[in-house]
Amino acid sequence: MTTPAPAPRATPESTASGPGRVLVAVYGVFALAATARAGYQLVAKFDEAPLAYLLSALAAVVYIVATVALARDRRGAAWAAVGVELVGVLAVGTLSVVDAGDFPDETVWSVYGQGYGYVPLVLPFLGVAWLWRTRPGVRAGEGSRPRVPGDQ
Repeated sequence: MTTPAPAPRATPESTASGPGRVLVAVYGVFALAATARAGYQLVAKFDEAPLAYLLSALAAVVYIVATVALARDRRGAAWAAVGVELVGVLAVGTLSVVDAGDFPDETVWSVYGQGYGYVPLVLPFLGVAWLWRTRPGVRAGEGSRPRVPGDQ
């Protein structure tokens, strides 16, 4: 009796397919919004709140990188961008609540993205979840089911 050949592994889902398309679109909107905001702040009002405006520019770059990386299925860059975004929104959000004097004007990440309906707080968690779900080595449709001995 011969042993059946293991089922071929399905290629991982692209980060820009299915629900990932919506995620890429939301990141794209935030890339445009943050870039426009930071550009205006840096050109017209830089001397009023340089730290806040530089953080807005950082957020813009992060959103641009995340958008492009997710759209082109560049997982390493996407993980890096979403990770920086998560740390940034949590750090800036906390600092802007604890010591508002350091942030005389808002950034995208101030008060955890309050000015944007808290989407900047939720977005990196969605990004991490999507990157985890579409990671290589996971069969299509398996999600995050733990592997058991004997799985092919």
